[in-house]
Amino acid sequence: MKKYNFTVVYPGSFDPPTNGHLDLITRAIKMFKKVIVLVTNNTFKKYTFSVEERVDMLNLVIKKNKLQNVKVEKHNGLLVDYLKKNNINIVLRGLRAVSDFEYEFQMVLTNRKMFPQMETIYLMPDIKWIYLSSSLVKEISKFGGDISCFVPKVIISIIKQKFEKLK
Repeated sequence: MKKYNFTVVYPGSFDPPTNGHLDLITRAIKMFKKVIVLVTNNTFKKYTFSVEERVDMLNLVIKKNKLQNVKVEKHNGLLVDYLKKNNINIVLRGLRAVSDFEYEFQMVLTNRKMFPQMETIYLMPDIKWIYLSSSLVKEISKFGGDISCFVPKVIISIIKQKFEKLK
């Protein structure tokens, strides 16, 4: 596979990070010089984990998997502002199902209107993760279910502890 000499930004809430997220990060680093995993806040979502907790979990996942040239950052604001400030114009997004497409379609057109130089690349996760979402992981965790096959092992205890505190 050809590796492009570009930096790509993979934005998301990662509340919490899943094996689907890890799959996309791992595949992206094979394609790009550098991957920035950008932890963001969507004002329409209610988060279980703070931005700092999400950044910490992602850093643990990156370290445990020995992923080179991956950096985790946080940003509170518009994605296009982050891209412009850091002179980056390539964004990576994951598409799981048709239901994701409508939201992604709206976002890419809106962002492109504000930052015409921006390009978005979509990857589908491996078939074994196509159904997986952070919301599903949180629902299972809320009721004490086993999440070990859905999230990187290095963060299972962090997720469990969080839900124990929330009881």
